[in-house]
Amino acid sequence: MTNHKLDQAAMAKARQRWDGIAKPLTSLGLLEDYLVQIAGITGSSQIAIGKKAVAIFCSDNGIVEEGVTQTGQEVTAVVTENFSRGDSCVCIMARQAGAWVFPVDIGVNGRLSGYGEFQEGKDRMICLEDDGERADPRPILYPIWNQKLARGTRNFTKEPAMDRAMAVRALETGIRLAGQLKERGYGILATGEMGIGNTTTSSAVIAALMQVQPELVTGRGAGLSLEGLKRKCEVIRTGLMKWKPDPSDGIDVLSKVGGLDLAGLAGVFIGGRKYRLPVVADGLISLAAALAAERICPGTREFILASHMPAEPAGAVVLEELGLKPLIHGKLCLGEGTGAVALFPLLDMAASVYHEMSTFSQIQVEEYHHFSD
Repeated sequence: MTNHKLDQAAMAKARQRWDGIAKPLTSLGLLEDYLVQIAGITGSSQIAIGKKAVAIFCSDNGIVEEGVTQTGQEVTAVVTENFSRGDSCVCIMARQAGAWVFPVDIGVNGRLSGYGEFQEGKDRMICLEDDGERADPRPILYPIWNQKLARGTRNFTKEPAMDRAMAVRALETGIRLAGQLKERGYGILATGEMGIGNTTTSSAVIAALMQVQPELVTGRGAGLSLEGLKRKCEVIRTGLMKWKPDPSDGIDVLSKVGGLDLAGLAGVFIGGRKYRLPVVADGLISLAAALAAERICPGTREFILASHMPAEPAGAVVLEELGLKPLIHGKLCLGEGTGAVALFPLLDMAASVYHEMSTFSQIQVEEYHHFSD
């Protein structure tokens, strides 16, 4: 892959613009930093966020067999179809933020209604089918992109979650998605996921990549009891001890204890770097994928924006490892891309100030100065 770097000249121009605006220096804090970073990613200080998208990778996880979740695997398919009909938190938030939702079936255990694809020559999705298996009367708003590689992963306490070739295919799916969205004029992409059991796979991936004990990076997910949490940690430990994933090899880790959704998301982050498309990380699961992407393609983290501080215990640990600073501290823990989408309106407001506010010279007031002491 081309060794892409942030465009330092564009970043310097963006910082100069911020410093020239008639307000106290750096008074919009991280919002200023985010726009400077976007300038570096896109290679232009004429920042235009433009069309927004949230890609939600949906997949099942064989590790659910081990009793690490409150709900059954069938919930993954139900929620994925809810995305297609716009009936989920992230869909409602995305509409408010002016973003389009792209549900991606990369490994849901079952055939879904409402698969769709980009209509040739047009910037929209079309629904290819709605087989009515669930007799759902709601219309399809966001057709599901069918990229299914398998009907979920395997139980990693018994065998590796997937083989290396499948992990690579999932990565390639995410990279391809980022490229296709960039080609269609999207200026920023949020990451989301859905898959019962994926807080277990995420914690396993983080524990493997950072070489820490599962207890340090494992939370209760969607509300496990204390006993359930202990069980979850033990399941992760069993998988790590059995397959000994290589912490220097992100693909090895993803294939042995990860998930198809995680691998697809890791590909999106790598694709963001390749195609110079800003990608906003959501919560812990997206951050686990981002950490894997950084190990696979060092430097990818510079092209990632962190949306919020996850409520899960590993959130702060992974953000520090990646050197990312989240803007939102709201104890968010839903997933789906909700935290990432919540950042969009804040970026829009910052961009409006960046482009529209008068400079010190325009209002004939002496500029503020930076001091090193």
